[in-house]
Amino acid sequence: MQPGYPAARIVAPTVAEHLAAHLHAARQRGSSDFAPEPDAERIERLIDAAFWASLQREEGHAPMISLAFVPPEATSQTMVFARSLPLGPRTLSKLAPAVERPGIHLGVWPDAGALRVWGTARSVPGLTFVIEVVEPGLVVLKYRRGDELDKYGTIAVLQGDQVQVVDENAASLPDCPDLLSSLLGFDAPVPAAGPTGVLIQLAVSMRAHGRGGSLLLVPAGSDAWQASASQPIPYRVAPFAGLADLLRAEEEEQSRPAWREALRRAVDAVAGLTAVDGATVLDDRHELLAFGVKLVVKHGGERVEQIALTAPVVGNVAEVVDPSRLGGTRHLSAAQFVHDQRDALALVASQDGRFTVFAWSPCENLVHAHRVETLLM
Repeated sequence: MQPGYPAARIVAPTVAEHLAAHLHAARQRGSSDFAPEPDAERIERLIDAAFWASLQREEGHAPMISLAFVPPEATSQTMVFARSLPLGPRTLSKLAPAVERPGIHLGVWPDAGALRVWGTARSVPGLTFVIEVVEPGLVVLKYRRGDELDKYGTIAVLQGDQVQVVDENAASLPDCPDLLSSLLGFDAPVPAAGPTGVLIQLAVSMRAHGRGGSLLLVPAGSDAWQASASQPIPYRVAPFAGLADLLRAEEEEQSRPAWREALRRAVDAVAGLTAVDGATVLDDRHELLAFGVKLVVKHGGERVEQIALTAPVVGNVAEVVDPSRLGGTRHLSAAQFVHDQRDALALVASQDGRFTVFAWSPCENLVHAHRVETLLM
């Protein structure tokens, strides 16, 4: 029998509180279609099984698994086993090769007093508690938000003995970008076709390609951003409205699966451009202006020397740091760009999975770097 995973016991009551708060908020909004709520003991047992499963190997491969605490009758697109299986590391690692594709959950529910794996599901109701095994020793605790993005809100990230719990108060900070507020999930459901919804999808896609990249969002109809770009710009394009045209579609069309698939492809295409050396530039109508842009200090401008740095994690303390603290040229150039172009937003993905949103903070009179990778896992 495996020893208990200490982080599971530490974090379980906090996770239970998070889920209870979201459940209360959903009821206040009049929602009724949501998953049953696990208690702290069951949350601990689920985390424990997922963590020890992450350290297993099946034919040399580390497992990648998504566990959902939900009964089969509350899900759709299910495959129910004739006989449920015990929830344990070996069971999970044995099943992992069959369910490692995105969007497939192993359903877990009590049976005769014990948590057991009843089968798989592709669709789960809102507020379903989900645990994702990302890599050995790394598990992410989530809940199904139920918005049009089909996005999962992050509750906590556990890596070995390190516990990072998402700070629900981060969304109320002065100058908090809409993107961060929506990632935290404390505003109204985010439509897939809305400005913030598309930025979330772009951020997820940028992080997924694993090459690192920068995306700049600038005001439409203004060429001011070009003062911060090395000239000539090698890959400047006539404003390309492929993504923008999709977002202008009628509401009826946006409800169709074909439109959603077209939007996904358009988002991935733009995110793919960020893998090219240099920055990709979109205007706030989501028209593509350029990619592969080399960023420079604006003529007559000053080099950025300090930035505010925060992460939406409980216990994080805001710091004012040298921008080189964040990483290499990509981060420094994004910070400089926002310092010079204060009505712009910069999204930067690192090859190691870190993700930073740069925005100008009038309250602090500084560039504010928001580290948000915990919200994108």
